[in-house]
Amino acid sequence: MKKLENNKLYQGILKCPSSKSYMQRAIAIALLADGDTHITNSCFCDDVEAVLEIAVNLGATITRKKTEIWISPGGKLRKTELNVGESGLGIRMLTPIASLFSEDITLTGEGSLKNRPMLTLENSLSLLGVEIRTNNGLLPIHVKGPLKGGKISIDGRLGSQVLTGLLISLPKVTQSSLLEVIDLQSKPYIDMTIEIMAQFGVKLSHDNYIKFSVPGGQHYHGIKYKNEGDWSGGAFHLVGGAIAGDITLFDINILSKQADIKILEALRLAKSDVTIEKNKIRVRKSELNAFNFDATNCPDLFPPLSNLAVACKGVSVIKGVGRLIHKESNRAEVLLKVWREMGVEIQVIGDEMHIKGGPVKGGEIFSYNDHRIAMMGAISSLIASSPVYIKNPEAVTKSYPTFYEEYDTLIH
Repeated sequence: MKKLENNKLYQGILKCPSSKSYMQRAIAIALLADGDTHITNSCFCDDVEAVLEIAVNLGATITRKKTEIWISPGGKLRKTELNVGESGLGIRMLTPIASLFSEDITLTGEGSLKNRPMLTLENSLSLLGVEIRTNNGLLPIHVKGPLKGGKISIDGRLGSQVLTGLLISLPKVTQSSLLEVIDLQSKPYIDMTIEIMAQFGVKLSHDNYIKFSVPGGQHYHGIKYKNEGDWSGGAFHLVGGAIAGDITLFDINILSKQADIKILEALRLAKSDVTIEKNKIRVRKSELNAFNFDATNCPDLFPPLSNLAVACKGVSVIKGVGRLIHKESNRAEVLLKVWREMGVEIQVIGDEMHIKGGPVKGGEIFSYNDHRIAMMGAISSLIASSPVYIKNPEAVTKSYPTFYEEYDTLIH
């Protein structure tokens, strides 16, 4: 359990944490590339470590030096049982890659990932020549390739991760592919995938995110790649500045394709004091007003948005609750439970979360092994009336292992 003192000033200058989402994609693509890849500003959270281990087991050689890694692909398959930990992107991105092999490969995971749905992945790969079976739509997944190109339809309502896995893998097969996607959610994550694929030399096209044309027979090229700063983790610090101090975040791409760059829009809607310069953002405490915000395409922002909402005058409305069910926890239920225990008026009406700003009590917060709930709890202490105690605080290692260390440097 971690104790966080309440009612503190949150102030300082901080380098933005490294992006988990871009890092995982870079490793996966480097595994498929012709030639070596050199990644700088690397993220080494739990989800990334799991993907690195799988890359090694699928034949890559990896060398590390501080925040840099070198990935050499093309070795032999070392292991046919692969564990992605609790990474949702990891399982949905790496299963299509494992399907490029002709061997029988089993992929499994840990914790809440065991209860997250894999039917879209199973249905898609089975239509592309892969022998695949799951545990009634859940992990483990057994695959035997090789993956083939073709024309299929994909249900995009639960998210974009399966599509990301297919887009990365299909250029490596001979035949071209046409993917028709039904009601794609989280489109910015597909923009990220297409962007990084292009940086490694592979292109595709799409018709308004409905039809994706993927030419076959393409080659990724090893490159030197600088990993971006992470808007998901950075959002908590920016909100901390808005509600309790003065925070400057640097080494962050203000033109990023990351979904969670939308935190800037929410801060503006709440009338936060925000200053943006090249690769640097400063947020200072000000009087905040309630806001209406659609988080359907950026559901990971719900926890920091809720931190912002409880500090606002009035009732804030955040849309997109349906996207929170299949996260590390049922995040909608957890947000309701945690905030109510802290004395906040919060309710879900349809697809909307309504949060009334007001006093915040301290006390114990259980993270539910959800990294974003643990970080939300830390930021909540800044305006709480008594100390906050976080149970299972180590959940943050999933995406941001140095969060508390950096948080502590900003407390005054």
